[in-house]
Amino acid sequence: MKVVVDYDICAATGSCAQVCPEVFEVRSDGYLYVLIEEPAEELRSKVEDAADLCPTAAITVEG
Repeated sequence: MKVVVDYDICAATGSCAQVCPEVFEVRSDGYLYVLIEEPAEELRSKVEDAADLCPTAAITVEG
């Protein structure tokens, strides 16, 4: 699985980081960072939940 973020539409609301802090982080500079671009399979449900909750649909999960 690969996490892809469209930073052009990402609003950095932090909802993804609340659901899956292992993979997503909004830092003090106000930008979203993907900590693990290819997370382990056991994180799939959390990553997919984070993508589903993204208000701008900026997160996609490939594979």
